[in-house]
Amino acid sequence: MPDSLIPKHGGYRKLKSFQVSELVYDVTARFCDKYIDRRSRTHDQMVQAARSGVQNIAEGSQASGTSKKMELKLTNVARASLEELRRDYEDFLRQRNLPQWDRTDPRRADLIARRPATADAVAAWARDMKKNGQNGLNGQAKQSIPSTRSISPDYPEIAANGALALIMVACSLLDRQVAAQATAFEKEGGFTERLYKTRQAARNA
Repeated sequence: MPDSLIPKHGGYRKLKSFQVSELVYDVTARFCDKYIDRRSRTHDQMVQAARSGVQNIAEGSQASGTSKKMELKLTNVARASLEELRRDYEDFLRQRNLPQWDRTDPRRADLIARRPATADAVAAWARDMKKNGQNGLNGQAKQSIPSTRSISPDYPEIAANGALALIMVACSLLDRQVAAQATAFEKEGGFTERLYKTRQAARNA
């Protein structure tokens, strides 16, 4: 079929939103196996929410060839799944009286700046935070961390806050992706509109 009818689609592995969401999934699977009872419903829900974020980005990208509406819907589902997962991590911290790091916390910024591509890279960051604490940050960064927080937090606190930082990045990317998809759908229409235009062009040829 002509490119105008079935545009290029798929290629989701190249999407930054997919890459970060996949990392969130891998990190969450490790986190839940270590800190959440495997027999609990929370364990399954967190892993499934993380998986849903990844899978719906992939499915939406694949469906975009014939349905921009479905692509937009599935990308929104991915975004909603990650929001659910964000709440689970926040609940984990609150219920254990562990601090949730502020969005501007330099420890979160340090993780994002490293651009980790694997769960192992995130684990390496967590070890650095545990070993060095504020000592691993520059002077200005140290001053921005409230003095009431521990210099060397425990791993559950580090792991949950690290996951929240990655989820924040993934959600931000998906928000932009949804906005771009909505604009494209509004301007270009979907498969039905392209099919009509292709038929009209064939009849007039």
